[in-house]
Parts: sequence; structure tokens; C-alpha cells
Amino acid sequence: MTTRRRLLLGSLAAAATSVHARTGYLGRAEVQQFIDSMVEGYGFERTRLERWLRDARYSATVERLMQPPIPFGQRNWIDYRNRYIEPARIDAAIVFWQAQRAALMRAEAQFGVPSGIIVAIIGIETYFGRITGNFRTLDVFTTLSFDYPRRADFYRSEFSEFLLLAREQKLDPTTYRSSFAGAIGLPQFMPGSIRRWAVDFDGDGRIDLVGSAPDAIGSVGNFLAGHGWQRDAPILFEVESDEATVDALGRGIDAATTWSSALAAGVVADLPLSLDTPVLLIDLPVAGDDGEPTRLYRIGTVNFSAILHYNRSYFYATAVTEFAATVRERMSGRP
Repeated sequence: MTTRRRLLLGSLAAAATSVHARTGYLGRAEVQQFIDSMVEGYGFERTRLERWLRDARYSATVERLMQPPIPFGQRNWIDYRNRYIEPARIDAAIVFWQAQRAALMRAEAQFGVPSGIIVAIIGIETYFGRITGNFRTLDVFTTLSFDYPRRADFYRSEFSEFLLLAREQKLDPTTYRSSFAGAIGLPQFMPGSIRRWAVDFDGDGRIDLVGSAPDAIGSVGNFLAGHGWQRDAPILFEVESDEATVDALGRGIDAATTWSSALAAGVVADLPLSLDTPVLLIDLPVAGDDGEPTRLYRIGTVNFSAILHYNRSYFYATAVTEFAATVRERMSGRP
């Protein structure tokens, strides 16, 4: 990006921030329509909604951080893996596992999800609560609902879920903090996921994904079980394949083909899977020593698909799987 372009984008962002600072959100027709929908559809008090929206502030930082990442083929799986599966985070995982052993064992028994997978998700998402985000959630959702056209429909739906969540929890929406994308707490659940999948796992009568590790553990287990996790089933295998075969088998996040179909398409591996096992084939770009990208290939089961429903990134789901295996190996033999 040229210096001139950077200056132009900076000026535009500053101008947008200035306009929002002067006018706020209440004067905008689409915001009034949103308020109408919350009043008519969910029985909110208009004056209360208007007070919250009057207090909301546009965040140029949120909009900037939400810009699409570099193209998939230009990313490097090894760099991503090393960022999360590194000694300090693994050490923290051991401490977390030992401290939360009882909750993890109960979640594994109830939902069928291994402790290592739950630990890996919380560790990758927030470093076990160290990095949960400090953006005011109200500002995140107003910005992304009304000033981020690329995913405005999704974020307006989550904005509705957020206001419903705050009402159910009897909390002021202005008090919530989240990531720049609106994800909340140790497991980084979106408001809709909190309302659908979060559970009170410590038995104190309230769901607290920010301060209660057991609630986070149970909620992750419930989410994965609700998205098809199968107890004691495998997750991911290395295979030989090519990019054309990944395209031919459909990509996506669901195990939508069978192992027999993958073999017929040219995937090469000797795996302990029955021929009718649902699978998906994924690819992981890796930067070669000469700068030319290569790809690694994996076959995932419905359990890998469940992780992809948590986060649609192949990098993420693979990192969760490998993080869990690394921590499980370190935990073996411990009392």
C-alpha cells in the first residue's frame, strides 16, 4: 500500500469517526428500523433502546480489524500452528487442566467431548482467559451492524441476540466487553451461541462465561455435542491428495462425503474407517523454502466438522486437534 493510499484511508476513517461523533446512531433510518423490530418482535421498551443506541459509539478500530484476511492460499499453516502450539501456552494448558480436572471429567462424561479438545479450544481462543477482548460490546455490534456492509445481516441478528441476552441476564448492555468481533468470555461465544449452547456448569444459578471456567468448559462441550460430536470417534488423519480433489469433494465444513467416495476420488491413505464413514477432505497451505506454496492434506470426521462449526477455519480446527494431542501426551502419566 502506498503512503498516499494510507493517508487517504486514514483521512476517510477519521472523517467517518467525526461524522458518527456528531450525529450518533439514532438519526439513521436503519437504526430506527432495528429499534422498531426489537420493540415489535421482542417487547423491548423503545426509550430504553434509544438510550442505549444514543450511547453507542462507532469504532474505526473494530471496522479495521474486521477486514478480510489475506487469501487462504497465501497463508502459512506452519506459522499459524507455531503461534498457538507453543511451549508457554501448552504449559498453561497443563495448569488449567489440573485446576479444572473435575469439571473437564464431568463434561467429558456428559457430552462425550475429550478434555483435551475443550482445553485446546479455550487455550487457543483466549489463552485460558488472558485475552478475552476489551471492546465495549455495544459499540462492536452497532459498528458491525450499521457500518460494516459485508456482514451486516449477520451482525444485526447477533445484535438482537446480544440485547436479548442482556435482558435475560438482567445486565446493562453497556457493561459487556468482548472481542472486536463480539465474542464473549473464555470460550469466545457469540451472543446467539451463549443463548443456545451455554450452560450453568458450576451450579450457581447463572451462566458466566467470563468468570466461571466450569461454565466455559460445559458450554464448549455442549456446543460440540450439539453440532454432531460422536463419543470416542476419531477426528483427523493425514492423507495424500491434491487441490483439485479437495475442490471436487466440495470443501465446506460438513463431513458431506464418505470415505469410499474420497478413496474413489483419488485420496490415498490406509485408515481405520469404514467405507460409509462421513468425512471431509481439507488442505493446509504451507510456504516452501523457495517461497512457493505447497499443501498438506487431511481427512476429517464428523468430530472435525463439529470443531469447524465452532470456527470455520481449517487452520483453527487442525490446531485445536493437534493442541489437544500435544497436551494429552504431556498429561499422560500425571496423577
